Amino acid sequence: MDSIINSLGTLIYATLIYTPPLLFAAMGSCFSENSGVVNIGIEGMMTIGAFAGAAVAYISGNAWLGFLCAGLAGALFGLLHAVATVSLNADQTIAGTAINFLAPGVAFLMAQALFNSSDTPALIGSKLPMLFNNVFDGSTVWSRFFKNVFNTYVTSYLMFVLVIVVWFVFYKTRFGLRLRAVGEHPRACDTLGIHVQKMRYMAVIISGFLSGLGGACVTMATMNQFRPVSIVGQGFIAIAAVIFGKFRPQGAMVACLLFGFCTGLKVVLGSNNFISAQIISMVPYAVTVVVLILFVGKSRVPAANGKPYVKSR
Repeated sequence: MDSIINSLGTLIYATLIYTPPLLFAAMGSCFSENSGVVNIGIEGMMTIGAFAGAAVAYISGNAWLGFLCAGLAGALFGLLHAVATVSLNADQTIAGTAINFLAPGVAFLMAQALFNSSDTPALIGSKLPMLFNNVFDGSTVWSRFFKNVFNTYVTSYLMFVLVIVVWFVFYKTRFGLRLRAVGEHPRACDTLGIHVQKMRYMAVIISGFLSGLGGACVTMATMNQFRPVSIVGQGFIAIAAVIFGKFRPQGAMVACLLFGFCTGLKVVLGSNNFISAQIISMVPYAVTVVVLILFVGKSRVPAANGKPYVKSR
């Protein structure tokens, strides 16, 4: 019984560790997709955010400053994507793919320039804080369970706050109403005096900002430094989570928790020598493929999603 409780606590802890990067990026994707702009560049924006967060936190010694700079770095690449897709009417998929190539290259180049290495130095005392660190002593099985569940990084709590905020913005504010309307009927919005391009710019930049924060969750919480392989597939899983969640923040949260659970399951099963490590590593990605097959046809994409908009003269 004790071993089951310990394993369950470890599984919940791992889920709460691996979900925040996906959920931050998925919330960013919700903004972009609902405005009518496809943002395939989530992965690249997470990568530049992961680097910026770790680098600034190491140089300044301030984790929160690094976290903020990670978001700003992602927002900068979101601005690039917005210029290409909204102002220049570039193909949104190609522009996003370009971001995915450009951002890791910039991160690698800056790492070489600043640290003479492809990796940033390890963060010692500059990681994001853990909450309830000294509340549970771990002397009993239930104390260890609650320590695993509640003694986790602050990002595990911030992600749930973020979902509530995004849901409120989407469905309880004028900005959210206009954002969703722009993604459905941009020309009708234009005739009502809503600046379609401005709304899409704001949505894509917010998308980049939140994706950058998602990248920082990896290098400043899950890990303790940036490496070229820090962000491998998380951005695409976040996009899959948004599709699974029917482009709604609450649905994307459920999907991200599912994918985070699968990654946590990989960690728990990793101690079992009877299961191949390669098979275990496939679990999150296999679940992603299965979910897309089962649900992508049932998701209603915003009507103007992926379609360039040229303002009527």
